[in-house]
Amino acid sequence: MKHIKLLLMLCIVALAYNCKTEKENKDLAYAVEFNTDANGFSYEAVANDPTGLRLYTLDNGLKVYLSKNVEEPKIQTYVAVRAGSNYDPKESTGLAHYLEHMVFKGTDQIGSADWEKEKGFLDQISDLYEQHRAENDPAKKLELYKKIDEVSLEASNHSIANEYDKMMASLGATGTNAYTWFEQTVYTNKIPANELDKWLHLEGERFSQLVLRLFHTELEAVFEEFNRGQDNDGRKQYAAMLEGLFPNHPYGQQSTIGIAEHLKNPSMVDIHNYFNTYYVPNNMAMVLVGDIDFDDTIKSVNDVFGKFEKKEVVHPILPIEESITSPVVKEVFGPTSESLSIAFRTESAGSEQEKLVTMADMILANGNAGLIDLNLNQKQLVQYAGCSPTFLKEYGYHTFSGAPKEGQTLDELKLLLLAQIEKLKKGEFDEWMMNAVINDLKLSQTQQYENSSALADMYVDAFIKDENWKNRVQFLDDLKKISKQELVDFANTFYKDNYVVTYKRQGEDASIVKVQNPGITPVNVNRELSSPFLVDFGKMKSKPLQPKFIDYKKEIKETKLDNDIKVAHINNESNDLFDMNIIFDMGSDNDKQLGLAAGYMEYLGTDKYSAEELKKEFYKLGVNYYVSAGAETTYVGLNGLKENLPKGLELLEHLWNNAVPDQDAYNKYAESITKGRVDGKSQKGNILWNGLMNYGKYGDNSRLRNIFQTKELEAMDPTNLVDIVKGMKNFEQRIFYYGKDIDAAVAALNTSHKVAEELKTYPEAMAYLEKETGGNVYFVDFDMVQSEMLFLAKGDPFSADNMAASTLFNTYFGSGLSSIVFQEIRESKSLAYSAFSSYSTASKKEDNNYVMAYMGTQANKMPQAVDAMMELMTNMPEAVEQFNAAKEATLKKLAAQRITKSSVFWNYERLKKLGIDNDNREDMYNTIKDMTMADLRDFFNTNIKGENYNVMVIGSKKDIDFKALKKLGKLQEMDIDYLFNYEQPQEVKM
Repeated sequence: MKHIKLLLMLCIVALAYNCKTEKENKDLAYAVEFNTDANGFSYEAVANDPTGLRLYTLDNGLKVYLSKNVEEPKIQTYVAVRAGSNYDPKESTGLAHYLEHMVFKGTDQIGSADWEKEKGFLDQISDLYEQHRAENDPAKKLELYKKIDEVSLEASNHSIANEYDKMMASLGATGTNAYTWFEQTVYTNKIPANELDKWLHLEGERFSQLVLRLFHTELEAVFEEFNRGQDNDGRKQYAAMLEGLFPNHPYGQQSTIGIAEHLKNPSMVDIHNYFNTYYVPNNMAMVLVGDIDFDDTIKSVNDVFGKFEKKEVVHPILPIEESITSPVVKEVFGPTSESLSIAFRTESAGSEQEKLVTMADMILANGNAGLIDLNLNQKQLVQYAGCSPTFLKEYGYHTFSGAPKEGQTLDELKLLLLAQIEKLKKGEFDEWMMNAVINDLKLSQTQQYENSSALADMYVDAFIKDENWKNRVQFLDDLKKISKQELVDFANTFYKDNYVVTYKRQGEDASIVKVQNPGITPVNVNRELSSPFLVDFGKMKSKPLQPKFIDYKKEIKETKLDNDIKVAHINNESNDLFDMNIIFDMGSDNDKQLGLAAGYMEYLGTDKYSAEELKKEFYKLGVNYYVSAGAETTYVGLNGLKENLPKGLELLEHLWNNAVPDQDAYNKYAESITKGRVDGKSQKGNILWNGLMNYGKYGDNSRLRNIFQTKELEAMDPTNLVDIVKGMKNFEQRIFYYGKDIDAAVAALNTSHKVAEELKTYPEAMAYLEKETGGNVYFVDFDMVQSEMLFLAKGDPFSADNMAASTLFNTYFGSGLSSIVFQEIRESKSLAYSAFSSYSTASKKEDNNYVMAYMGTQANKMPQAVDAMMELMTNMPEAVEQFNAAKEATLKKLAAQRITKSSVFWNYERLKKLGIDNDNREDMYNTIKDMTMADLRDFFNTNIKGENYNVMVIGSKKDIDFKALKKLGKLQEMDIDYLFNYEQPQEVKM
């Protein structure tokens, strides 16, 4: 007996030792390593980190995240500052966001024609704003604003708008932008790899100081952004949810955009103080992911940013929230369809709770086999439902959201969502889901790691939240340790009556703030001038980057199945994922029921599996399927883990061959389509960009209007829809496979994908004729603060010869922060937050190109905005230096562009529709190299000037100046139902 006990004790000791050793080995697997590079710079790395991060800390405290990705000769750049709306002074909410805008305005070196003269005026403006802020008398306040406007015009005589944007564009940069949130402000660019030194030189100057030039026009642009937020019911619902979750903390008490009163009473002194406090190197990080050399890059970064002076930074201590002990109810009103959210406050990023909530979230909703996916969406018990977590530096929240079916109340929807949480708490999910969720997250993580922008976002996230990268790398391994019982126990302690429910109801929003047009005098942009800094910047030389063009016929390999179906394929050299598409060159234009039938397949089971069981089987395999019918093309797709392709394809073919019609599922599907139409009528973006735009282009005869009416949907036989999808196999088809081991993929297709011996040709497609444009103004009345306008003119038929000129024209004239339209409409006149113009190339060779212009502005600014836009579309301002910069930018973008992976096939598909069978970028590149301002003028005069526009407008009838609109053409108010052909409307009278 003693021997047995001794043996047992030894076993326990050995087991304990092995467990300890295994844990130590696991920790060692992701050990933080401290290294020194060839230039003597120290950096941290994490062993077995698939992203290969090197994290440097310069002597002044600047964090530098470097990671290598050579897929394209580009670098995703982020400059991140731990400074967001949480740290706005209480009397200056919105300050961090407004400061973000102003950092684009330049310094004493960038953007000034005569700094000494300009500075004197800027000092006056700052003093006037302090007086304006302190003044309570409305009349005196107005007089002060007029004085600000007057001095601002004088100051603009010595400033040069958009110099930073021009220089960044000249590098061939894309994605030039910034964003502000609770704890961060982040500045973004994606640059050609050979331009890194010039980018550093420009950013080094940009962040060295703050100059608040062109202040009052940009402030008005920010207020237009505020108005866009007032027109966004989703944002208002989100803000109400945060207010309920955080009654004391800035997360819920200080919105990033700020409140109207503070925006209209800014302090330039406060903004300078904020910049000087937080924009210091030890509170900032630089993230560079792309085609870099580690040693050379960190040396270059240090040469520029290592000179910045370190300062002590103390972030304010923010309130600690009390526990929520009973449901908090919030209501939001607006014109969009009703919806609901339920949110639980969580602990912060990096906490143990983050891991448990992440797992709970995926068990509840992963898009395929979660409790919400199967019990609510798959069974069509709601219009839609889902959940997602957000983890911030100090707290987080787990949000459940949904929209009700027709006739369903928001409270009924709430009970259905809460019931799924109860199922989690009772452990009513399969054990295998725990591993399947990890595999799903791993798949997503793999795709993120291979995308330089997504990976850079992850580094920024870690910096802002002050997270150790090691913890991020091992996060999924940590999730694997969570057992089903641990998760269930957590759910029972966490998900109680401690939530905030926010009802988004349809109705008038009484909290809307409307502001008079301040009557800003347009400032001078001085686009013909250049600062010495810009001139010297243009003289800096970078090693030329040569473009690389594709031989599509060489890159896309072809083989055949045993039944002679062609298989185009490209090898996936990055990972073990695959993407397979069976392509039918027919769509709803060929068979009106095809799109309806494809969508119905989502809700069907077979003679072997229920619809819910099928979703689970696919999720077990780590494979997704879809059936998608467009107007001209239908895809039956499969993607996921390569090793499971044969089983996944077998399962897909089983569904395809054996789908069983379900009348109840169809009835719910038809109801969902009808409810979706009703909801879509409440979305202004859908009304403008789908309803009005299609009507302006096609009139009554459009794809958008060629739909089944509700009664037709209700009378449809679901058996016929299933037969349509099954019968697709009998039509001509082709296959594209992106992945490894084409032979194994072909073998799987030969085994499972059985088709008729003789394949049928496609039915004739319905044709939709593009109408001539001009002389029409189509208006829709909608409850909103802003008004939005779309100008549309039918151009010449597609010609490949125009693609080079149109690309350069769009860069110079209509798109981007340094374009003519942006400068005139926003920078000079402050008439809109968003404005652009473009020459839009057709998607098929037999179609026409279009000229388009867009503005979103306060209704009381519309007449001025229309005049300004039409003047630009009639007489293009010519600025030779700006043209040269646009030309250089366009060439550098083309030189840095790489079409890789599956994009090779899909780009070739796009080109073939245009009648092009080669990489036309080579012809475009060579053409643009030789273009002059005169060539662009000829293009403008031939294709833009004098075009006849249909004008589409959405806005509130009580605010619109109809006299101004009638000057543009025959005014017709459109019924939304008529636009979409949902029902026969009553006549609308103006």
